[in-house]
Amino acid sequence: MKVAIVEDDINMRKSLELFFSDNEDIQIVSFKNPKDALKVLDDSFNLVITDINMPQMDGLEFLRTLNGRYEAIVITGNATLNKAIDSIRLGVKDFFQKPFEPELLLEAIYRSKKLIEFQKNHQESPNTIQIKDKSKQTTDFIATSEALQGVIKVAQKVSLTDASVLLLGQSGVGKEVFAKFIHKNSPRKQAPFIAINMAAIPDHLLESELFGYEKGAFTDASTSKAGLFECANGGSVFLDEIGEMPLVLQSKLLRAIQEKEITRLGSAKNIKIDVRFISATNANLEQKVQDGDFREDLFFRLQTVPIHIPPLKDRKEEILPLAEWKLKNVLEQYNFPKKTFSPGAKNKMLEYEWYGNIRELLSVVERATILSEGKFIEEEDLFLESRNPKKNSSKIATLEIDLIKEVYKDCQGDLVKSAEILGMNLDMLKHKIAKYGLNF
Repeated sequence: MKVAIVEDDINMRKSLELFFSDNEDIQIVSFKNPKDALKVLDDSFNLVITDINMPQMDGLEFLRTLNGRYEAIVITGNATLNKAIDSIRLGVKDFFQKPFEPELLLEAIYRSKKLIEFQKNHQESPNTIQIKDKSKQTTDFIATSEALQGVIKVAQKVSLTDASVLLLGQSGVGKEVFAKFIHKNSPRKQAPFIAINMAAIPDHLLESELFGYEKGAFTDASTSKAGLFECANGGSVFLDEIGEMPLVLQSKLLRAIQEKEITRLGSAKNIKIDVRFISATNANLEQKVQDGDFREDLFFRLQTVPIHIPPLKDRKEEILPLAEWKLKNVLEQYNFPKKTFSPGAKNKMLEYEWYGNIRELLSVVERATILSEGKFIEEEDLFLESRNPKKNSSKIATLEIDLIKEVYKDCQGDLVKSAEILGMNLDMLKHKIAKYGLNF
């Protein structure tokens, strides 16, 4: 599958190139801007991944120019809701807000790949595939390990109260699943559950999104709008990646938890709210407190009941049941014929490191289910390779050298400007030039 990545941010572009460099199924061709891409794009390409906000040509204008010739995915760091809607109208199937997990992008690419293959094979009857409603999927736990059963017991107890809960654990262990479980088993279960990712909302929009705003509070505020805390009234709010919340807003969140009231942007009126707060982080909040990046009083308020969710490597007995559950789910969703894991595939899943925890496992199983042929999912269908630090270090060094050379060339030999674009100080850049023996 040939994929074009159009991204003006050189760090993002190189990161994606690195991530896909080992994938034999996907050939990546990257471009700095849409105009360069339009000169090269032809029928050999299957998919276009593009940013929206780019200097030479806006991503939406680029998509309009393509006129639906390719499947498209949008990635962006700062897009309005209107632009997101416009991209969907232009046929975009997936929309990723930076920062995002590259595994999720890979999953979206494989979905597009399968759709393209299906359309080629079923051009006369494009509607024969039946996709089931994802809202009907269960969120119950597969908990065969003692470690997770203990966590569930704590979650069940705390769900009956209004105590603030702080969910701790690595990325991908299922913190949002636990947050939904707590809400689902609480007296608030009939009221809204609103999940908010602190890292996904730009800092300048976060206050208005959480607390709402009054008409005239800022230039584009033509009407008043209730914030997410108001919308969740009577229910639960899940604050994911709470460690990324800007320090300037933490005092307002503390007041919302302590006083059960908020103030909209541009207003002096206090609004009472009835909300249960559940937070989650994979960061070390205690260290952030010591570094002055997180309020100590807010930290203690959030963790009335701290719950640590163990990584998948500490509950290996759940790997195969989770994989079987996801396999069954995907088969039903796409109305595929029955498949099962081969003994080799099962052993590979049990031996693998799963640094991405459950999220990585489920993505791997979905991809393997979609792409595998025949009745068995074999070991090679999983595309799992043990991570080799030496190999990765060498590859990263090669990409870093290419990155430094490209930026240096773009900046016409200006080291100060090059260091700024690369996100490092001048001394660090000089050190790397000497380390790699670069001669410009």
